[in-house]
Amino acid sequence: MDQQSPFVSLVEHPRRRVIAFLFLLMSMFLATLDNQIVSTALPTIVGEFGAVERFGWVASAYLLASCAVMPIYGKLGDLIGRKYVLMAAIVIFLVGSLTCGLAVSMNTLIAARVLQGFGGGGLMVSIFSLNADLFPARERAKYQSYASLVLMTSGALGPILGGTMTAAFGWRSIFLVNLPVGLVVLVGLHILLPNRKTGRRPKIDFLGALLLALMVTGIVLWCDSGEIFGSMLSPASLGVVAAVAVLTALWVMVERRAPEPMIPLSLFSNRTVVLLLIVSIASGSIAIGMVNYLALFLQTVHGLSPTAAGLFFIPVTIGLAVGALTGGRLMSITGRYRPFAILGLSISTLAFATLSLFAASAPLALMAAILGLHGLGIGFGQQVPVLGVQNAARGGDVGAATGTVTLSRMVGASAGISIYGAILAHGLGRSASIPGVGSLTELSPTAIAALPAPARALAIGGYGDTFTMLFMFAAVVCLIGLVAALALRPMLLGAPAKAGSSA
Repeated sequence: MDQQSPFVSLVEHPRRRVIAFLFLLMSMFLATLDNQIVSTALPTIVGEFGAVERFGWVASAYLLASCAVMPIYGKLGDLIGRKYVLMAAIVIFLVGSLTCGLAVSMNTLIAARVLQGFGGGGLMVSIFSLNADLFPARERAKYQSYASLVLMTSGALGPILGGTMTAAFGWRSIFLVNLPVGLVVLVGLHILLPNRKTGRRPKIDFLGALLLALMVTGIVLWCDSGEIFGSMLSPASLGVVAAVAVLTALWVMVERRAPEPMIPLSLFSNRTVVLLLIVSIASGSIAIGMVNYLALFLQTVHGLSPTAAGLFFIPVTIGLAVGALTGGRLMSITGRYRPFAILGLSISTLAFATLSLFAASAPLALMAAILGLHGLGIGFGQQVPVLGVQNAARGGDVGAATGTVTLSRMVGASAGISIYGAILAHGLGRSASIPGVGSLTELSPTAIAALPAPARALAIGGYGDTFTMLFMFAAVVCLIGLVAALALRPMLLGAPAKAGSSA
């Protein structure tokens, strides 16, 4: 579809279009729920298979694989049509789920998670790209706010479902349950969605795809190197950085010569796209990367049980729902996305700055209000990067652009998790040892609660000081995203880009 062409929906009948969108949301729920649902089942899996030293790889393998293929699926959708690319991703995801459910060792489970991730990464990108084919830009803002709610709901329900299903049916059920749901989605999408022929002769850039997958895997691996190699600056971690640099240089050389590059390098000369990628990275680091650290903060500094700490994510969810639905509808009405990127990141900056100043001593009611503010900020800005990038890169590169911005969010989340972990380890390591107890890094929230009052006060103080630094860093990340949002040019959703314009 040419940049100047009027929008023609992939599904013309409005009711049929909405039903197709609901099936897309179901497949998105499967992909996003999967990593969350595994977290509470991991102790049971380790109890059966052992190999506790490979504990983290069950989650990391899925993340690495899904990130590596995101841009590739986006480009394939541009070349051969998105329907069959999405259906292929669902089939790969279901085969991976079945293999996970039949795993006989930790190594086979990790390998199966890689296969499952190859499908899950394609699900996310293909769904966002198909939204661009189903709804015009303004109307899409409203519908993508519902997708944001699905993302948050899966994050909230995942640990609960994982624990419940593992206790009732065994850990294998958390993977096998994907099969009936996925098959229903597969049949529904096959019936409801036509495949829009692109009119382009597919010229698959196999070398570019391989280099891109290796490069992305290296980036995500380095982001997780604090846990894998012990430090993000260890010799092994720096070796990964050097390998990524070489792969990046080779990839750029290949893409310059490829007839159909996996990610057109022209995207990175588009000022709007680059700024939105920065916004997306910042958003991923605070929306996804911060979740576990907020839970740890509430348990260590405020002494809450895991269940009580979980209740404090209700304000986050409410704030996100209000922000996403309100922002989506206002973007549909006004056609503008820049104000909501600015508003969302301004709110998030305020929330983390307040946390860094008062969180250690704040009453729990104030903590709930701050977390609600955090959710509101995420909700207002969450769908902006995808909408903005699709608007700036319309035509034949929507899938590639969508894959790139979706990947940037996941890389932001991975980098955020690793850097927050490094700040936490560094801060706790520098804290004074507690007489008769030792280093704070060896104390769990349960162990802190069992300490005598003087020792418990020292432990809480050490954690409080460390989380102050962590929240300050998160505020700086939000501020960087805010500066990028402020630098965006005012653009209307659906307005054709001017010739020669980088916006």
